[in-house]
Amino acid sequence: VQLQASGGGLVQAGGSLRLSCGNSRRTFSNNAVGWFRQAPGKEREFVAAISWGGGSTDYEVSVKGRFTISRDRAKNMVFLQMDSLKPEDTAVYYCAASRFSLPSKSLAHYIYWGQGTLVTVSS
Repeated sequence: VQLQASGGGLVQAGGSLRLSCGNSRRTFSNNAVGWFRQAPGKEREFVAAISWGGGSTDYEVSVKGRFTISRDRAKNMVFLQMDSLKPEDTAVYYCAASRFSLPSKSLAHYIYWGQGTLVTVSS
C-alpha cells in the first residue's frame, strides 16, 4: 500500500510550496500521518506530523513557524504548506501513515510510505 506524494518542484529561497499526500484506495483517517525528508547523502529525517483527527501536530525545530501540516479526512488527504523556504530545505519529501493515531517523530512508527516528491530551493 503506497501513499501518493505530490507538489514538489523548484522554488527560490523565500518562496512557498504546498505538498499533498493521499491514497485513493485506502483510508488513513484513523492514522497519524507524517512528512519526512531526505537530502542527498543524509539520513531521512522527521519534518512534521498530524494526529488522526488533526487536533495534534508536531514539527521539527527548524521548520516550526514556516511549515504547516493539515489534513482533510473527508478527502483522505494530508498537506504540508511550506513557506519561507530555505536552500537547506532541499530534499526528497515523503509522507507516511503511522500505526498509531497520535503524531510521532520516530520513523519506526510509520508503516505506509509514499514514493517521495523532490523539493529544490535555490539561493
